[in-house]
Amino acid sequence: MSLNSSTDTDKKTELWRKDKDHFFHPYTDFSKFDSQGSTIYSSGKDHFIYDEDGTRYLDGIAGLWCVNIGHGNKEMADHIAEQAAKLAYYNTFGGASSPPAARLAEKLAAIAPATLNKTFFGTGGSMANDTAIKIAHYYFNQLGKTTKKKIISRNLGYHGSTYLAHALTGIESTHIGFDLPIEGLIHHVSAPYPYRKPPAAEGIDFCDFLVNELERTILELGAENVAAFIAEPIMGAGGVIVPPELYNKRTWELCKKYEVLYIADEVVTAFGRLGHMIASEAVFGVVPDILVLAKGISSGYVPLGATMISDTIYEVISAPKDANPYFTHGFTYSGHALSCAVGLKNIEIMEREGFCQHVREHGPYFEERLRVLEKYPIVAEVRGSHFMLGIEFVVDKKTKTAFDPDVFDVTDRIFKHCKNLGAIVRPVGPVVVLSPPLTFDREAIDLLVEILSRAIEQVLLELKEMGI
Repeated sequence: MSLNSSTDTDKKTELWRKDKDHFFHPYTDFSKFDSQGSTIYSSGKDHFIYDEDGTRYLDGIAGLWCVNIGHGNKEMADHIAEQAAKLAYYNTFGGASSPPAARLAEKLAAIAPATLNKTFFGTGGSMANDTAIKIAHYYFNQLGKTTKKKIISRNLGYHGSTYLAHALTGIESTHIGFDLPIEGLIHHVSAPYPYRKPPAAEGIDFCDFLVNELERTILELGAENVAAFIAEPIMGAGGVIVPPELYNKRTWELCKKYEVLYIADEVVTAFGRLGHMIASEAVFGVVPDILVLAKGISSGYVPLGATMISDTIYEVISAPKDANPYFTHGFTYSGHALSCAVGLKNIEIMEREGFCQHVREHGPYFEERLRVLEKYPIVAEVRGSHFMLGIEFVVDKKTKTAFDPDVFDVTDRIFKHCKNLGAIVRPVGPVVVLSPPLTFDREAIDLLVEILSRAIEQVLLELKEMGI
């Protein structure tokens, strides 16, 4: 079957041309976009999406980690229309607010760890992570600890693409051309990547190695200079990397030891993807100082992000100050009435329909079914948890040799074959990422695994034909 997408072989539509000529896409591949353009997706229902020609695809990535309640939820659509007719927007500066903003902030406090009771709203994860770093700096300034500015992040961590969030991100290839990371401010430590440990970690307990490295980094930088450590509980865009058991808890405890704020980036892991509304405490035993939320908070129906802070931080930053009584940080759309109404309705739907329980019941089956793919010689491992899974591909399992994408881009080929077979997956370097809507059931899981199997078998035939 051809590797070309539908836009390569079908006649180019008016929408295709408008999109290609005028829409500057995120992460545009300029080597391909001018000729291939985009597939125009025009509708969706539950865990299926449809392009403008009516072709149906199983959505294996929930849009981009986020359409948790599924596409085309009519209750949500009706609620959006009702709220928009009532009050779509009013600013939240100068003491103004709206019922949805107040109610969502209260609801988030109820589902988050007990010490997190204040929420700052934005429109996405990048903005929420920028806000987290600004709050960390402001907090220590108010304490008179003005040298505590440095931030420790991790290789392969993903925290967004606004300038500061992009600097936090530890995927080196994304930094090319942007003068990142910010020298002297952001420092990266090893990814907690058991399949590909650093050479220095061979022969010793990997969790010990990682915790010792973090402590050594804090001490080398000077604890008096380090403001925060930021971490995804399970790393997402870096390749669905599950850290060693107790890693999250031990790094959190280390941060407490040195008065380093622990920022949990739960943009992906929260709102059901791991079977809980908030994963930090429920799954990993961690109560962060700052909790970052987005994506599943609104199931992608409108842009929404949130930065939750501990009572301790709020008490410090809210103390009256002579020089400037304001906390001079905010956005036009902070606490956007329609967005907050959607977030509140999203949580209501998830709780009423038992989405977290559904994921806890179906997640182990998803993991089990996907692991059958490890029978193939190019599948290194299947990893992840519940509805957040990844498949890593290698040339040779014994040597763990990765494919050279300039010679044979294996995950891009898997993506294209899956799309031709009716499913959307996400190629990220050597890993195919799966993060479907939480509406996924056994039938959908079985269908996705079948399509992946057929795609891998087609790739194996291509490798044989090429003599690789």
